[in-house]
Amino acid sequence: MARPPVSPGEGDFNLPSDSEEDLDGALPPTDVDLAVQAAEQEAEIMETAFGEDLAALKAEIEKRLTSNCAAANASGAVQDIEGDNIVGIGFTTVDSEVLASGACSAEPGSPALVAYVYEQVTDDKLQAEIAASAGTSALSTVPVIQVQTGVIDALSHRARMRPAPGGVSVGHFAITAGTLGCLVRGNSPPRHVRRMILSNNHVLANSNAAQLGDAIIQPGRVDGGSRPGDVIAVLERFVPINFAAGGINFVDCATGWTWPERVRRELMFLSGGVPRFFRVGNCVKSPALNMLVGKTGRTTQLRQGRVTGVGVTVNVNFNGRIAQFRDQFSIRGIGGDFSAGGDSGSLIWEWSAQRCAVGLLFAGGGGTTFANRISRVLGALDVRLEV
Repeated sequence: MARPPVSPGEGDFNLPSDSEEDLDGALPPTDVDLAVQAAEQEAEIMETAFGEDLAALKAEIEKRLTSNCAAANASGAVQDIEGDNIVGIGFTTVDSEVLASGACSAEPGSPALVAYVYEQVTDDKLQAEIAASAGTSALSTVPVIQVQTGVIDALSHRARMRPAPGGVSVGHFAITAGTLGCLVRGNSPPRHVRRMILSNNHVLANSNAAQLGDAIIQPGRVDGGSRPGDVIAVLERFVPINFAAGGINFVDCATGWTWPERVRRELMFLSGGVPRFFRVGNCVKSPALNMLVGKTGRTTQLRQGRVTGVGVTVNVNFNGRIAQFRDQFSIRGIGGDFSAGGDSGSLIWEWSAQRCAVGLLFAGGGGTTFANRISRVLGALDVRLEV
């Protein structure tokens, strides 16, 4: 069968082969459309659950974010859109920390909007910016909580490991480094017999700049990886990031076709300097407010966090180009930041005995992490988890 093309200068390694080996009783292909439809239906149900006023105000702010995204890309400015401080908007609920700070007078557990802001401002100034987006909306009846993130950037264990587990440094040969999330397989022939690694487009496909067949190295270049000795996979598929004016994104994801002997299904973290390995469940779960989640990544390793925002629309900076993402969710770490640069591509899972997959980490700022829904990622790439 046809092999993916190999970029010039990368012919010093043999490509992985399609093989039935190591299938380990893999499940039959699933209907990808069902996963996509379920995510869209759930988004609609979520908006209904949070009420018409919140949904309508969020939609108006999203329009402003779309306009800002286009203006920033046209001008070459990363963030500084005159008069605009909001970089993202989503749904949340009022918790004890917010009430204790005096930032909101709503009742505990009541629905609210969370505004991710470039810099913290007074409530009056925030309401004025919201009013500029929403016109005559009754702002006094809609609680809005602000979370300072600064500019939201697409985020970069560092050692060479064979077989490589999830949670370690990886990347397209031309980038710095990101994180290997987990292993997946395709849903239909011939991809159903391919073992593949999952991470972000901006980690494996260099933010759309790569070609299929490009070398993916472990560890990433900034951690000492190089071609051909550290090649772990070749770029197999990616969902392009839409940077066009008015463009909407739901996922930042890609797959690398790997050699079975060069990877392992477990994820890794360090305990007392000793590698420890564990598996996540072969189940998928939707993010929910206050859900306790975990991830292990190249930079901050194993961290625990809590989902603080759902249905989030956010403008993300990719080395000077801005792309808007919708239907994302946000996480705040417990006892420290949940992620840092280099953790992009980490698999996010529910912190429970089942450890069901929840999301794919791709961006962050100011202590807030943003992630794609894993159901959208799997559907967009036409793959299933192999964990």
